[in-house]
Order: sequence, then structure tokens, then C-alpha cells
Amino acid sequence: MSLRQRLAQLAGRLQEPQKVARFQRLCGVEALPRRSAAPATDPRGDEKAEAPLAGDARRREQQPGASAGPQPPGSDRNQCPAKPGGGGGGGGGAPNGVRNGLATELGPASPRRVGALRRNSLTGEEGELAHVSNWPLYYLFCFGTELGNELFYILFFPFWIWNLDPLVGRRLVVIWVLVMYLGQCTKDIIRWPRPASPPVVKLEVFYNSEYSMPSTHAMSGTAIPISMVLLTYGRWQYPLIYGLILIPCWCSLVCLSRIYMGMHSILDIIAGFLYTILILAIFYPFVDLIDNFNQTHKYAPLIIIGLHLALGIFSFTLDTWSTSRGDTAEILGSGAGIACGSHVTYNLGLILDPSLDILPLARPPITVTLCGKAILRILIGMVFVLIVRDIMKKITIPLACKIFNIPCDDVRKARQHMEVELPYRYITYGMVGFSITFLIPYIFFFIGIS
Repeated sequence: MSLRQRLAQLAGRLQEPQKVARFQRLCGVEALPRRSAAPATDPRGDEKAEAPLAGDARRREQQPGASAGPQPPGSDRNQCPAKPGGGGGGGGGAPNGVRNGLATELGPASPRRVGALRRNSLTGEEGELAHVSNWPLYYLFCFGTELGNELFYILFFPFWIWNLDPLVGRRLVVIWVLVMYLGQCTKDIIRWPRPASPPVVKLEVFYNSEYSMPSTHAMSGTAIPISMVLLTYGRWQYPLIYGLILIPCWCSLVCLSRIYMGMHSILDIIAGFLYTILILAIFYPFVDLIDNFNQTHKYAPLIIIGLHLALGIFSFTLDTWSTSRGDTAEILGSGAGIACGSHVTYNLGLILDPSLDILPLARPPITVTLCGKAILRILIGMVFVLIVRDIMKKITIPLACKIFNIPCDDVRKARQHMEVELPYRYITYGMVGFSITFLIPYIFFFIGIS
């Protein structure tokens, strides 16, 4: 057997959903047994019995390789119907399960309950009913998967820009936008489906309508800690060992959480990690040049907006609609807004980076005043961000529907049109990014907490 054949065989094994299911069982996650409402020899009977509980989910193949060619996201192989509760006999209460995005008790009350799982807001898809026996791991991996979600990003990047180091924050955003954009586009080119369920238990379905290869959570979870260390070591005084501990802990937590949630195969995770290393090796040397261009070039805002918009339109042409279309536009809009805001801030002299002569920077003493101002900046800034996002959402969706003559009675269906989703996400999060780097720092300066 040649090396190429061996690698292909290894890749096939790493892509098997059985390995994901085995890891889930090892961590204490198991699917609850199906209710037997028809003879076992008649699969159509099982299908009919599950129809009221699974909505319009249809019977799917057990193995991912049974289909001739990739299927689009949101197809039967990707969708995960909710499983009925453990209806079998036996004494004692059935274990707790997760369904419809909420904790559901299937037996006598238990002191331990599952936290809420996010449903897919655009497709209406919901989490699978499951038995979770290892609660510490469940909460740990829920935290790990949140390190790649919008809530984390909308707190993490502003915290760097407002409280720690604006230069590092801006450049982290540049790297994040590049890595995530390439990852999302690669998914739509390769078009591999999510791990099949069963045997995998889908604890999270928020991104289930997207393709699987590579894992953009793994890419983000690799790029952010590595970039943080590369950008801060030598600029700030701290032992390198701290960074060398942070990188594997952060990366492994995010990567393993995606397998635990049933959203990625082992191969997806490995590919995402290696792809990120390749992207950083090629593009990291240009991050300083890009950041300086964004701040100092006369026509930088026009070039930034045009480039990011063109990249968004290109990504929308790669495949049919899925939630990744909106995520890509959101990423590009955020990056464009933050870059344009930093350009205005720099030219107004609102935030000036420290001179290279005083590097490396020493950590300031932690005082009550320092912590109080940091907390105040986060609270005021986040309130302003949420207000901006809500206002722009209420303006852009109806406006886009009106311009392109798309019915907006059902917002979920309207957002499945590129003409609505692209301007909504791009403009809304572009304004959020612009607020983070210009409007909010100006408010801080005005009230004296900058």
C-alpha cells in the first residue's frame, strides 16, 4: 500500500462518526433510546412514529459514505431530529435530557440540570434529547464552544481595545477576519457534511446547516491564542511560559468541545488546526503592514469597505444559502467597521499607540480605580454596542426587503435571501465595529474614563 493510500485510509478513519460517538460516550453523553412505535422490521413505521416529534425531519442514512457525493447543508444527513423520551418500562426515574434548547426532566426531580442549548434561529432546528452523566465536562465544553461564538467575540475584542492594548486588539481582529473568512469559504468549496446522527448525538445545532470541513471553531481557537502570544511577547513584560501554557489549553478546549457537541469529526478538527498554522505562517508577517495601512492611508476607508464587500459577495456565490452566509458577512462587516473606526481615531488623535522607545510595556499596578474604570468602560461600551446593533437591525432588514421587493412578513425566510442577509449583517456589524474603535472611545474620552 502506497503512502497516498495509507493517508487516505487514515483520513477516512478520522472522519468516521463512530469515533465522535465513542468520544461522547467516554465523556458521559449518550442518546436516549427511541420509542418503539412500529415493528423493528419496518423502518417506515419508525419514521412515521417519529414524525410528530421530529417535525419534517426525514429518515437518514446511518453512515456518511452511503451517498454518492456531498449533500448540501441542512439536508437529511445534516439535520438532527429530536428524539423522543425514554418511554421504556423499568423502575426508577429516567435520566435528565436536553431537548428544544432547554433542560427537560424525564423523571423525578434531580438536583443537577442541563443548561440551555442554543437553537438555530434561522432554521428553527433544535438540540437532540440526550443523557449527560458527567456534568463538569458538559459545562467545561459548553464554555469551550462559546470561545468560538459571537458572544465571546463581542466581549473579547472590545475588552482588548478599550482596556488592554488597542494595537493588539486591532491586529487580533485582522487575523481573526482573515482566518475565519478563509475557513468559511473553504467549507463551501469542500462541502463535507456534519457527522451523521445517529450515531453522533447533536448537543448543539446552531451551525448544523453549515458544512463541516474544516472546523472554523478549531481555526479560531488556534489563531487567537497563538496570535495573542505573538503580538504581546516582547511588547509586554511577562514570562513566555505563560503563553506556552495558554496556547495548548485554549486550543485543545475549543477543539475537543466541537467533537463533544457532535458538530465535527476528528479530521475536521485536525484540518482546521493545520490550516490555521499555514495561514498564520503566510500572512502574519503582513499584519503590521495591514494595520498601518488601515490607520494612515488617505483612502483606506474606501478600500477597506470595497474590499470587504467584494469578499462578502464572492463568498455568497460559492454555494446555496446556509447560516454561514450571514456569519461571513458579519465577520467581514465587523472587520471593516473596526478598521475604519481605527482610521478615524488615529487621524483625530483620540487613541495613540505607545512609542516603540518605551517597549516592552510593564503591567500597571492593579488598583481599585483601574479596575473600576475598566468595568465602567465595559458596561457603558456594551450597552452602546447592543443599542447600535438593535437599531441597525430594525433599519436594515425592512429597508433591504423594500429595496429588493422581498416579503418581510417572515424575517427568517427573508434573511435567507442574499439581498437581505448580506446588507443586514454587513451594515449592522460594520456599525458595531466602527462604534467599538471610534464612537465608544470618543464617549470614554468625553466623560473622562479613557
